[in-house]
Amino acid sequence: MISKVVLITGASAGIGAGLALALAQRFPGIRLVLTARRADKLAEIAEQCQKVGAEVRVIVADLAQIDQVQTLAQQTLEQFGQIDILVNNAGYGQMGPVELIPIAACKRQYDVNVFGMLALTQQVIPVMRNQGQGRIINISSIGGRIPFPFGGLYSSSKFALETLSDVLRMELEPFNIQVSVVEPGPVSTEFFDVAATEAKRAIAHPLETPYRAAFENLENLEALTSSRAWTVEQVAEIVIKAMTASRPRPRYVAATSGNLLLFLMRKALPTWAVDKFWQRFYGIDRVAKDWKQKQQPKG
Repeated sequence: MISKVVLITGASAGIGAGLALALAQRFPGIRLVLTARRADKLAEIAEQCQKVGAEVRVIVADLAQIDQVQTLAQQTLEQFGQIDILVNNAGYGQMGPVELIPIAACKRQYDVNVFGMLALTQQVIPVMRNQGQGRIINISSIGGRIPFPFGGLYSSSKFALETLSDVLRMELEPFNIQVSVVEPGPVSTEFFDVAATEAKRAIAHPLETPYRAAFENLENLEALTSSRAWTVEQVAEIVIKAMTASRPRPRYVAATSGNLLLFLMRKALPTWAVDKFWQRFYGIDRVAKDWKQKQQPKG
């Protein structure tokens, strides 16, 4: 593993930063390529990794800009001459009701979570094929298997990532390129802060919409999930397992009771029960009460 070159997107914070530090500590001498939009944060992570013996290249790039993405593989090759593992980690959650999210915000969600990942993967595949080996690890989410209210754009982008990963796994097996998906549940990162910011940016005056009650509930989600949230270090361990397994699994769930949750939501419970559970969890039941009250004749 020491001689491996690992390219990690979204490496300035959260899971990407935690993974970079875990790899540097576990495998002194490993070569890391860290990319994200925030140069200052990347520099901090790179310095920490270098202190424990990793060789690091920082490349500032916005995955929503395909031209920037397409140069990442070339810049990595110029530095290290190979790419052994690609970790497609960059992404964020555009929260809000599908009805109200502007198409421009929808497009950016897919640009970052899907098209950026796809463009970079397309650049890396020929490199790995010529090497005779490689691994691609895509960081998805439990939300990539289970849809939920207010998460339509985020969840559907992760569903797309899951499908692309399955297809790539089959297409690339002849070239000894292995593809795995890691599916975190709640993680102690900036995810909810970013999601709240993006929701406010995309939807003006959310408390004046028919979804007011659910928007109010959105502010409590982090508190509701914090007791079950994993640390970035815990998720990094699962990613490293996918990196180092002689026969990596197609999917790794990184969530407390995650496999049980997937079984219940996808197989055991009837659809109506799953719907009711998520409607209550995300405050859609309160939206219904709100709307009924507004429709009642006054006076």
